[in-house]
Amino acid sequence: MRVPGPEMRDDGGVGAISDAGGLHLYQLLLHAEYGGVVQFQLPGVGVAVSVSDPLVLEETARIDERPAALFSFLEPLCEAGNLQVIGAEEHGPWRRVLLEVFAGRPSHERHFGEFVSLVEGLADRWDGDGDSGGAGAGAGRAPVLLQKDLTALSLRMICAYALGGAGSGVVEAEKVVDAFEVVLSEDDSTNQRASLALDYLRATVDRVIAAHEGREAREGTERRGDRSDLIHALLATRTCPARIRDTVMVTMLAAHHTTGVAVSWTLHLLGRHPEVAERVAAELDRVLGDRSAPDYGDLRELTYLDMVLKESMRLYPPGPYGARETTEDMVLGGVDGTDGTDGTYEIPAGTTVFYPFWAVHMNPDHWPEPAKFVPERFAPEAVAARSRFAYVPFGVGPRSCEGAGLAMVEAQLMLAVLLKRFRFRPVEGHEVTPVERFVLWAADDIPMVVTPRASR
Repeated sequence: MRVPGPEMRDDGGVGAISDAGGLHLYQLLLHAEYGGVVQFQLPGVGVAVSVSDPLVLEETARIDERPAALFSFLEPLCEAGNLQVIGAEEHGPWRRVLLEVFAGRPSHERHFGEFVSLVEGLADRWDGDGDSGGAGAGAGRAPVLLQKDLTALSLRMICAYALGGAGSGVVEAEKVVDAFEVVLSEDDSTNQRASLALDYLRATVDRVIAAHEGREAREGTERRGDRSDLIHALLATRTCPARIRDTVMVTMLAAHHTTGVAVSWTLHLLGRHPEVAERVAAELDRVLGDRSAPDYGDLRELTYLDMVLKESMRLYPPGPYGARETTEDMVLGGVDGTDGTDGTYEIPAGTTVFYPFWAVHMNPDHWPEPAKFVPERFAPEAVAARSRFAYVPFGVGPRSCEGAGLAMVEAQLMLAVLLKRFRFRPVEGHEVTPVERFVLWAADDIPMVVTPRASR
């Protein structure tokens, strides 16, 4: 059966996406009209098959190839081959190295104290900025820019964790964040501005690696077998220096973007739902008492905070899209539409399968009143009754995010410290507009007025 979808256009689909107001909105329109599996024109690829039905998405979850054209924007960061599209045979072993670093709970706990210090440092600065600005707790308090500050904080955290502390003293977080923005946003990566930004990023990573190697030389064999930091694990593979640099750069990019924007969108939603924010604050007061920050073990007790974060990532998934490329012919969908689709669809090898995570998360068959902010959707009984592929903020299958567990720990900690200490109020008249980029960004940032909870 042919996959349904709109008629092909001479412009390759650019006009249809523009007319809809962006790819996300276009995907919502397509799936509302044609169902959970849609064929459409995707600029840069040609024709793609988009899947918003979690049950059909599950059928594709084991595909381990990505369409190179969709990830070509990362090529300037990669000298030894684009890490996002290297073949499955090479990707598998490399993924295992990354998981050894990022997925271990003992290593999360070991670095937790460093994370707390970094988050509390930002909170102190926000508090100090309010005092020095003369705003106090009143209406004149200067707003903070959530994305700017929280992505820089996330970068400091990933340096402290994945780089074994070697990066924390040589990385100027704000400058690195700005350099990534230039490299990814410039239309021509060979222009002078982008070239200088890329040179700065590479020089920064080289300094981090050199600092790490100096520490390795001083400590000798004491660190043999250690998998607590990324560079040590990469050096142990004895791979080429370019691949090590590429991996560190892409890790820094992905980690600071995803966690920082996830926390930013969560605070944005809480600012617009003060009753939910008060319930989170009450849970923090109950679990933490007079303490300003949680211990690692406290995170499991912050169940409502976890529900709020997950519901935020449903409404604003940090990475709005994913994609795979079929390596063999496939048949998708249930016989005679028994899984809610229109039947079965034959997908030839070489097809780009597009995952519009936003559309998956807004699928009304799995999320009643999907546009509403309802943290109770992630109560244990609600989760158990739903397909696990209805919620995919970190992707699916063998190309899913290796740092998902670490990102959740970082985000929960950041929210716990900030919401224990502050209230967040939207800036009147500022419209927060999602922008589809490498991550789900907000145009013109997310400014918010931050006041101590002791103040009203």
